[in-house]
Amino acid sequence: MTQKRTYSGIAAEALENAANIQHFMSNSPWSGRGVIEQVQREVSALWRNETGRVLILDESADAKAGLASAGSGRQHNGRLGKEDVCQVGVFLALACGGLWTWIDGELFMPAAWFTAEALPRRQRIGMPEKRTFQTKVQLGWQMIERAQAANVPFDWLACDDLYGRANWFRAKLAAAQIVYVADVPSTTRVYLQRPTWGTPAAKKRKKQPRRPRVLSPEKPLPVREVALRADTVWQTVRVRATERGELQASYAVRQVWTLRDERPTQEWLVVRREADGELRYAFNNAPADTSRLRLAQMEAGRAFVECSIRDAKSELGWDEFQALKYCAWEHQLALTILASWFITETRWEWRQQCPPDVALMAELGVDSLPGLSMANVRELLRATLPLRQLSIAEAQALVCAHLLNRTRSRRSRLKKQYDLLRFHSRDPA
Repeated sequence: MTQKRTYSGIAAEALENAANIQHFMSNSPWSGRGVIEQVQREVSALWRNETGRVLILDESADAKAGLASAGSGRQHNGRLGKEDVCQVGVFLALACGGLWTWIDGELFMPAAWFTAEALPRRQRIGMPEKRTFQTKVQLGWQMIERAQAANVPFDWLACDDLYGRANWFRAKLAAAQIVYVADVPSTTRVYLQRPTWGTPAAKKRKKQPRRPRVLSPEKPLPVREVALRADTVWQTVRVRATERGELQASYAVRQVWTLRDERPTQEWLVVRREADGELRYAFNNAPADTSRLRLAQMEAGRAFVECSIRDAKSELGWDEFQALKYCAWEHQLALTILASWFITETRWEWRQQCPPDVALMAELGVDSLPGLSMANVRELLRATLPLRQLSIAEAQALVCAHLLNRTRSRRSRLKKQYDLLRFHSRDPA
């Protein structure tokens, strides 16, 4: 498109009435959930027999100018690194073979939206009455349950420390036999040896304690201290090939004990040292005989969610979404997931039908050739589905309609200003 992907901009490109586009997204009863479920069925069919499939959970914020949009509020915006008025979505992506796609999402609704005073706001955006307050972690677990129920194939799950530091969340994943790689903060405490666990004996003239606890004298250590210990072994690992060379990083792995299940539980601590020296920490519940290379490859898989969010906010126009209603957010999500999957499926089929030319690789002195990018798919679509050229009369009609809309907008604002002025200047008596 040559202009912003707003409803009016899309209508102009499609030679459609803007009100029809607005109705289709904000009020039409078509099922966004149905579209998402169809995409999940197609993803499952295509990647059923593949390996290295990682399900990735993450959230992303989009700045908003006011509080009228569904879910908007003053909350943390990770991209800006501060609190700001924004709208936050929790997303589930699936990556396989270096490709990725969104497969689900939920709009986070801050607690302020569920107060009695916020009822008019909820009615104005059309929020379902059955919707109750849920944290981002709870929304994430809800989507994982849906993915399991739909038999979406994946080999492990990756998430950032918002989810990793929730012990109950990791416990539920383990109970569901889901292998996870969950980032945790540097202050997270662990035991290097299994602590003694039990109910302490009653002290003289005091009641018998009922809840078990750690009985051994050793104290847990923050993971940042564990990473700096002399007995923590570091090794540079080649994680995977990339178009820009090879992804290599220094990793340390060791088994530790946490209180994930309200009792001592063994997990892997995986520490990654970035090129700038920054350390990242993650818990992993893979079997005890898992290799360092495998643990490193699993830890690196979360990067694909950043790719999926970047694509959604650039090529797919997610960041230009400006509707107010709850239904519009769900419809926009469904269409974004559909577009994301269409592009991923196209790239996957291109890879299957056009294998790398061995002679060309030898001539160029490389061991692999790049596949289609999202930008490549866009150019192919432009050639296949070119936009129709407007006639002079059609262009004139669009310009006149735009000018008329601007005039109506100004008239509306003048009326509001006049009503406000009259309200403040009326006689108090």
